[in-house]
Amino acid sequence: MRPDRIASVLNIDEMREKAKWLPTAVFDAIDGGAGDELTMRANRSAYQCIWLRPRALVDVSSIDTSTTVLGQKISFPLMLDPCGFARMAHSAAEIAVARAAGSAGTVFVVSGAASYSLEDIAKTATGPLWYQLYVPRDRDVAESLIERVEKAGYPVLCVTIDTAIAGKRERDYRNKLTVPVTMSPQLIFSALSNPRWAVDFMLGRVGGSGVSGSYDAVRTAFWNLGNTVNHLKSVTVDDIRWIRERWKGKLVLKGIMRGDECPQLIDLGVDGLVVSNHGGRNLDCVRPAITVLPEVISAVAGRAEVFIDGGIRRGTDVVKALAFGARACLVGRPYMFGLAVAGEAGVARVLEIFRTEVEQTMGLLGCPTVADIDSSFVFSEHLAEEADGRWLH
Repeated sequence: MRPDRIASVLNIDEMREKAKWLPTAVFDAIDGGAGDELTMRANRSAYQCIWLRPRALVDVSSIDTSTTVLGQKISFPLMLDPCGFARMAHSAAEIAVARAAGSAGTVFVVSGAASYSLEDIAKTATGPLWYQLYVPRDRDVAESLIERVEKAGYPVLCVTIDTAIAGKRERDYRNKLTVPVTMSPQLIFSALSNPRWAVDFMLGRVGGSGVSGSYDAVRTAFWNLGNTVNHLKSVTVDDIRWIRERWKGKLVLKGIMRGDECPQLIDLGVDGLVVSNHGGRNLDCVRPAITVLPEVISAVAGRAEVFIDGGIRRGTDVVKALAFGARACLVGRPYMFGLAVAGEAGVARVLEIFRTEVEQTMGLLGCPTVADIDSSFVFSEHLAEEADGRWLH
């Protein structure tokens, strides 16, 4: 889609529909989940079971959507999740995402399976970056990687703890999409049937700071993805302790789905926790992330910042999560759809949609600032209406 026409996309579902121009295998790799995709769908539907309680008689002539995350000011309470191998959506991949996030004034969490090197992404970024770490099995390798991240200037290390092994994503199985990628007849036919995608994937150029979309970049993308997935390991408390001793910046753990795990992690010096079931892409039949959030907020008791991802498609979802105690939200699939549709302009449009919806929701809800959003603005029969962990039935 031409960047000058991207403004016609009104919401994230429309962006998803336009992303279906991708080869089926590629679209499904972005869009799909594990098993029967129950958790993936429940992540979304759970937000639709939460109702807003607007407050009248409030001056909302001026709305301030800005907030801070781990001391970093961002323009609105939404950040971009790490999504591996973004080159499958667009050759500019993480370079485009970093630029769009910087222009929007928010954080981009760079994937440990990114299509470009963490150094190249940092050089071209115009805003704050975090780095997602899939902990390598070899501690010498892990220490070397942590040193690279620090040297490149990333202030936050975000360790994914919920991916000891790869999930069963049946759409990928049906499409013969494996990691490392092997060129099955079905996959080759899917690519050749979409020459526009094939040309961009193999020959696309992103420019700037010596970063190109050449064959070398394609090989780098495949190597990063394969190296990450083929060396997944169980992350233990001992690993977190070891990382905390070596990492000087802020430390965030992604993949929290139980409150009883939180106190010991904070005792180890963890600064932030992301409530996440990996977008329903790892283990199916896991509770929707938003239903776990009150439990985690109660267990953390204000000792660390809590973030959430999974199923967030509207600005109303962002505000609902904040009302239940989240500091900010993260999204993955939405910006990958935008990247596929129009590269950097598509990601920028996704962020613009979310920010506009957050601002509109805050205004109509009676919340002039993010700090005004609390549990009194939401109601659910299945979630705690207050941050102390009490449940309604």
